[in-house]
Formats: sequence, C-alpha cells, structure tokens
Amino acid sequence: MKSQQDSQITPSKIMQIGMGFWASKTLLTAVNMGLFTFLASGAKTGTSIQNNFDLHERSLYDFLDALVALGFLNRSGLKTSAVYSNTEETNLFLDRNKPSYIGGILEMANNRLYPFWNDLEEGLVTGNPQNETKEGGKPVFEAIYANEDSLKEFIHAMGGVQAGNFMKLSQEFDFSPYKTLCDIGGSGGNLCIHLAKHNPHLKCTSWDLPPVSAVAKENIENMGLSDSINVASGDFFMDEFPKADIITMGNILHDWGTADKLMLIRKAYNALPENGLFMVIENIIDDDRSQNAFGLLMSLNMLIETDSGFDFTSHDFKEWAGEVGFKDVRTMPLTGPSSVIIATK
Repeated sequence: MKSQQDSQITPSKIMQIGMGFWASKTLLTAVNMGLFTFLASGAKTGTSIQNNFDLHERSLYDFLDALVALGFLNRSGLKTSAVYSNTEETNLFLDRNKPSYIGGILEMANNRLYPFWNDLEEGLVTGNPQNETKEGGKPVFEAIYANEDSLKEFIHAMGGVQAGNFMKLSQEFDFSPYKTLCDIGGSGGNLCIHLAKHNPHLKCTSWDLPPVSAVAKENIENMGLSDSINVASGDFFMDEFPKADIITMGNILHDWGTADKLMLIRKAYNALPENGLFMVIENIIDDDRSQNAFGLLMSLNMLIETDSGFDFTSHDFKEWAGEVGFKDVRTMPLTGPSSVIIATK
C-alpha cells in the first residue's frame, strides 16, 4: 500500500528538465530570427510574422503559441485571428535595438554552444573541450579573435550576459572614494560604459587585445562617453596591468586553470595601490556547491569550451587571493546567479 508521500511523488521535474531542450531551442530560435525585435515596433498577426520571416504555414501557430505558453509572447485572438506582442521582459531584454538587449549570449548559444553540448558525456570522460577544436580547429579564443564576425558576436554576447550585473554594480556600489578603474578583458567596453554613466568622476579604462579596441571605441563613441573612458590594448598573459585604484574582471577568471587564475590575481594585486580593490564578476558557486545550479552548469560549459577553465566558490577565491596577499575579501550579490567578489589590497 502506497503512503501519502509516495502518491505525491511525480516525474514532472524530471520531464521538465529532461525535455527542457524543446523550450530552450524554441526561445533561442525566436531570438536568433529577431522575432522579438520585429514585435518591438508593435503587435503583429501571425500572417505578418510568417511573411516577414518567410516561414512555412505548417507549424507557424505551434511555434508562436508555444512562445505564448512559455510566457515569452502575449496574444489576443486565436490562430488566423491572433495578434502577437512582446511581454514586458522580452520587449526590454530581447529587442536588439535597445541597450538592455541580452540576446547576444543567446544567439551565441544557438549558433555555437547548442550542438557542442551534445558531446558533454565525451567531455566528462576525456576532460577535453568539445567545440571546434575536436575537428582540428583553433582554440576557442584564437578562433573567435581571428574572425571579425565571430569576434563581434562574442563581444555582443559577453555584453548581453553581463548587462544586468554591470547596471547593478555601477548603481549600488559606492565608487566615490576611487578615481581610476581598469577593466581587464574589457571586451566591448560595456562595464566602463555603465560605470561612467553613473559615476562621472571615475576615469575608466577598457583593456583588451588589439582586435577588440575598434569595437570598444565604437560602442563608447556611440554612447558619447569618449572623454570618460580610455580604450587601451594589451595581452594579460604577456603584459602587466595598467595601474588603477580598482581592477575589474568580468567572466575572465573562469576561462582558465588554477595556475593562470593565480597569475591574473597576482597581476591585479601588483597594479593596485594599498587599499585598492580587485572586483571579480562571475557566477560564483555557493560554498556548499548545492544552490547555484547556473554557476555549476557554467563550469561544465568551461569544460565544453576551454582546456582547463572552471567556475569557483567564494572560498576558492579567498584562498587564491590570500596566497597572493589580499587582506580582505567579501562578496556582493548582483543579478540572478551572479556576484562580485571584492578583494582589498
């Protein structure tokens, strides 16, 4: 005879996660097509959407109504009489024409990561990346930086995934005691843009490899912030970091193994004055390694994409920072699964 507890156990969560790629690919496809950008100008009929994207009639309404059921579109009417529009979230975050657009990382997930994750089991067995390098391609960063289109997609993706974190940090942390900041691996200059907008006293430098400079400069000029933000070039494996009151890194450390993490932390320490800050923005895994599922999954993504990268806990970082010489380490939650770890020299 089954107990009441046994009768309440269902496979719903197993099925939701196990078949979750259905919903994921539906959303990724809509983002990659530019559906939410198209709808940002106003509600559209199914026929209008079909004609704009040259879609076949067979599954048109299944696709659109699935997005309604998943909570990504609003709808009035049904099928041929239906009119579709963005939700508040998709209108704000998935319209390519808005600075709040986070779809870059979703476009990269659709175009690159989605097929690579099919080989996760092989990665777990071999410990090797499962991306283009399997077919004799270049390592991920070398391949990305060698192609202008892939570089722009990557920069766009990194800016999108961190947008909420950068906004919250720039508005909620007290930067008033500090005059200069250097963002190492600054990509498209997004962190510096948010910081300069909300902290006009702060002189920021976005520092990355030379191919990135043109993209960062263009982004900064478009925001009218060229006087507040300097774009500089360097290789953090070869060069010392520019001196600044604050050194920042957003999703940089998790790309590398322990030895390289320590090297980068040490370079940050050397670039700072006494009481200067090193700020690391990542999907920090909780110390118990049981709550931040996104951070743990991101670490698996580092297996897929890199030779030795992995995400880490606050405890891990405190050990590395203490070894280098930082005297104080604290963590500030940002958006979703992300946090900033702040180490004081």
